[in-house]
Amino acid sequence: MRLSWPEIRANAAHFSEEWHGKGYEKGQTHSFYDEFFAIFGVPRKQVASYEHRVKALDPRRTGGFIDLFWPGMLIVEQKSIGRNLDRAMTQALDYHDWLPEAQRPRHMMVCDFQRFELLDLETRRHWHFPLPDLKRHVEAFDFILGAKPQLLRNQSPVNRKATDLMGRLHNALAAQGYVGHDLERLLVRLLFILFADDTGIFERREQFLLFLETRTSADGGDLGRWLIELFEILDTPPDRRQRGLDADLAEFPYINGALFSGRIATPVFDRAMRQMLIDASIFDWGEVSPAIFGSLFESVIDKVSRRKQGAHYTPEEAILKVIGPLFLDDLRAEFDRACALRSGRDAALRRLQDRMVGLSFLDPACGAGNFLVVAYRELRELEREIIRERLIADGPVQQVLDVADLTRLNVDRFHGIEIDEFPSQIAQVALWMTDHIANTRLGEDFGRPYARIPLVTAPNIRHGDALEMDWTDLLPPDRCSYIFGNPPFIGAKYQTDMQRAQLRRIAALPGSGGTLDYVAGWFVQAARFAAAGGAHIAFVATNSIVQG
Repeated sequence: MRLSWPEIRANAAHFSEEWHGKGYEKGQTHSFYDEFFAIFGVPRKQVASYEHRVKALDPRRTGGFIDLFWPGMLIVEQKSIGRNLDRAMTQALDYHDWLPEAQRPRHMMVCDFQRFELLDLETRRHWHFPLPDLKRHVEAFDFILGAKPQLLRNQSPVNRKATDLMGRLHNALAAQGYVGHDLERLLVRLLFILFADDTGIFERREQFLLFLETRTSADGGDLGRWLIELFEILDTPPDRRQRGLDADLAEFPYINGALFSGRIATPVFDRAMRQMLIDASIFDWGEVSPAIFGSLFESVIDKVSRRKQGAHYTPEEAILKVIGPLFLDDLRAEFDRACALRSGRDAALRRLQDRMVGLSFLDPACGAGNFLVVAYRELRELEREIIRERLIADGPVQQVLDVADLTRLNVDRFHGIEIDEFPSQIAQVALWMTDHIANTRLGEDFGRPYARIPLVTAPNIRHGDALEMDWTDLLPPDRCSYIFGNPPFIGAKYQTDMQRAQLRRIAALPGSGGTLDYVAGWFVQAARFAAAGGAHIAFVATNSIVQG
């Protein structure tokens, strides 16, 4: 059975501890890589060989032996601890060129037991990291599991399959007449449950899958009723649950957060639809990035509605181009400066964490929360690095009493406005999922599982029209640090009468409102809001912003 990423990261942490301080090329390379491949549950001898001979293209050269060779996939050049890895990479690239074209690997790696350098020749992506950080970078080796590496996390085949699974279920339910608010609430709840089933939120892994397979009838006739009962249980604290409750239902934890509050109509499933939900449950949602739920939104909302609203999913690459220069690059630079200090290092790192905790973020066109999710994920990752630098000396990670005391960032600093109810619900769930992933990784660092369940703190996502709302009701201007997002683009010729009237009012334009694109409304509103409090602004836009 394929290992999950949390299991792989735990294996990598153990591997790093076992090999700390070791590094003799001639005597330990074979043991090192047999155990390295075991991290991923893959026997090394099934895919790669040691000491593979290659002949030089130039007859004046003698050729050589590749330390570890996986045809078409990987070359490894191994050195003893402390040796020059630049020269080792040059040697590995020579070996690559000397191989027959059909055998040339996509990946090159050099290592001295304590440092790794991995190169993807197709995407040109380059990883450098020390042995203790292996668990942070194990996903760079997803090709060992048979996955094709991608440049961006939200473009991975895993993420696309996840959206396909939910899209199929959505369409099947809609075809049965289960539509609107009830369908949207059902999908959001199922998204959370599927994620919880694979990531440790539920006490037993695949608890929901087992429940589906053993307690619901094969024809799907009782599945809808079971789901409604489960939603009630997830919304009820243990001390308020009825005595004599079904034992399988009673095992599910209290989630809170209003995610499962409020009744929805009971959906009707058939045999095929039950199998769709089982297929979605078998899929490993622990590998899915919450940042892709915007593409799920696109897959289930019809194109006509998206065009009227100007809705569009923002890829992660574009998000990082916005939040990097807006705030993330500056925080990263401050972290690097603090780490370089010989004295006062801990105090500088503590000040940086204090600064991050004081930041608040607003996306006034948040859609399914892509911007908020990526921003929160990057901030939590930086905070994790700060915590590690402050608490971990050289050598294996020390255990701490309570991991919850280490992190101070939470989702309540993230605010959003979204005109459509379904993506606004997805945004909230996606932020909770991102928080859980960050907590899990922090717990792995210190050998202590950590989950914030039941949900107490929630992001502030408001369902409404951002151009009609008073943003100060959501967040006081003096408490807002950054405003960002990807507001809707609708050209003047495609706007409704209401949208055109909004622009005339907001921009104080006479007559028809000129030829302003609808996105201009967010620039004007954000500028006025920021003027009252000093927030910095960065939006995605088209060149139409300067053509009106």
